Amino acid sequence: MKNLIKQIKPFRTKGGIHISHNKNTAARLSVVMPPPKHVIIPMLQHIGAPCNPIVKVGDKVKAGQVIGDSSSFVSAPIHSSISGVVKEISSVLMPNGVTIESIVIESDGLMEHIECTPPDVSTNDKFLKAVRESGLVGLGGAGFPAHVKLRVPADKVIDTLLINGAECEPFITSDHREIMENSWSVMSGIYAIKELLGIHKVIIGVESNKPDAIELLKSIADNKLHDPKDEVKVMTLKALYPQGAEKMLVQACTGRRIPPGKLPSDVGCVVMNVTSVAFLAQYLKSGIPLITKRITVDGSAIKNPQNVIVPVGTPIKDIIEFCGGYSAPPKKILYGGPMMGLALSDDSLPILKQTNAIIAFAEKEAVLKKADSCIRCGRCIDNCPMSLMPVMLSVAAEKKDLEKLKKYDLSSCLECGSCSFVCPAHRHILQSLRIGKQLLKEEKPK
Repeated sequence: MKNLIKQIKPFRTKGGIHISHNKNTAARLSVVMPPPKHVIIPMLQHIGAPCNPIVKVGDKVKAGQVIGDSSSFVSAPIHSSISGVVKEISSVLMPNGVTIESIVIESDGLMEHIECTPPDVSTNDKFLKAVRESGLVGLGGAGFPAHVKLRVPADKVIDTLLINGAECEPFITSDHREIMENSWSVMSGIYAIKELLGIHKVIIGVESNKPDAIELLKSIADNKLHDPKDEVKVMTLKALYPQGAEKMLVQACTGRRIPPGKLPSDVGCVVMNVTSVAFLAQYLKSGIPLITKRITVDGSAIKNPQNVIVPVGTPIKDIIEFCGGYSAPPKKILYGGPMMGLALSDDSLPILKQTNAIIAFAEKEAVLKKADSCIRCGRCIDNCPMSLMPVMLSVAAEKKDLEKLKKYDLSSCLECGSCSFVCPAHRHILQSLRIGKQLLKEEKPK
């Protein structure tokens, strides 16, 4: 008989859309790619302050060696992902239009690692210090430093740990494969964080389009030997985009709404990505920092779609060549998924810690329909998971009306792209909203 206690149902959330999943690589085992001839490692791979290079041109480095760090609290060290020689330190233009100082390392072909030992985590402070030293940031895409997220302010009471395994973006299956290939690491990481924070309630949220992952996680969570107090539960979420967005996930799993400008910790929750907790478990066991990443390589222009485990900083073109190259001339290459990903001008850029997919489309799938005038249908409003008015915000952004951008609460936008997807006039609403956010960021204080 199934354990009915584990069969918890999600709460209702507003908005969201039903889209084709296209999880083409979900059943394929991940493949480890050999180290590339060189890596390009940007000094900003997280939310917060950029790192400063602590190596110079000509230095020999080993895999796992710290090559960049910052004294800022909201930051995370960056490590070399291969062994070799520092060939260049220069600026690289990233997909978001920001120029980042980057270290180019030429491989020596040896892949020598620094000596790694499991960290001392005998106290909470030592645990958090170890998390920082690992270089762990949110691996679901946002890249928020994990040691900051896990250092809960004294005035906050946390009673729930949420593990995000929704992976709602089309095509991307890297988190799904993490669960299927490293389920025990996922659970071990959960137990480590649970003990650190003193939490007795854990919910793992997984969308219903991953029945094998749900079954596997429940087989472990339902085991009284591993969860004698029945504190870890697996929740089957609706396959609804953007179910994996942090605010939607918190509401779906707990019924709690995060107010504008607030964080999950303000409603008693800590949210961690499923791949992040799996890495943490592996780091606590080995001491090897974050230097590799599993990414989904897919799309109509990719010859052999699959999930690939690559060194951080590997150029995209090398990854695509490893996947058999292009099956057709790529007309659009995306850094991330088709809903929230950023379009690339070429494939020479490197993957980062938080990169979860490279999607390449041939001409048929890449052509954008001509944008027309807004017909005031309200679909963007009805489907916005944050209850915003995207049409008003997009017009305000186009007019550079900062006051209206604030009035209509642009800062709460998740940039999920649901508004653009449902627009019958094919207006590029998301792009306008991103421009609007940049305008607000650049606004000079009065």
